[in-house]
Amino acid sequence: MAIHLCIGQVYATSVYKNSLIAHFDASQTAIGVIFSIAIVMLGLSAAVAGTWVERNGPRKAMFVSACFWAAGFLVGAVGIATEQLWLLYVGYGLLGGIGLGIGYISPVSTLIKWFPDRPGLATGLAIMGFGGGAMVASPLSRQLLSLYDLGLRPGRRRGRNGVGGRRWCGCS
Repeated sequence: MAIHLCIGQVYATSVYKNSLIAHFDASQTAIGVIFSIAIVMLGLSAAVAGTWVERNGPRKAMFVSACFWAAGFLVGAVGIATEQLWLLYVGYGLLGGIGLGIGYISPVSTLIKWFPDRPGLATGLAIMGFGGGAMVASPLSRQLLSLYDLGLRPGRRRGRNGVGGRRWCGCS
């Protein structure tokens, strides 16, 4: 469940979507593509890496997942710092999405083996963690954004269409 709480952060992208729109001066669609790529890669990597995860076990799979997930954040951060939206697509979308897929299936397949008499309950609890990741990540992301985006006040709207006049990094 803890693994899924971490990777469930992907569902909190709506928290910083408006800041990214303002930072890149991009459309909602252009920023929404980041989430779409991540979710497509989640499905593809889970399908392709499923047998690899079964052969190599959950520890190795979670290590690989964490490497892809962290690399996705790092490449995405470089994209934000250099204002290269394509790096956010490659980092958070492609690399992070691969980490999501491997990280998603590893605990689920393990729990099915650990609790063969109650596979529905075991997988349901893991998947509950994935949805709960947004519940944890949303307020945390909002608080972290308020430290760097001077125009953002947690819990308040930012103006027309939710986008403030300042850039995401607070340096307009």
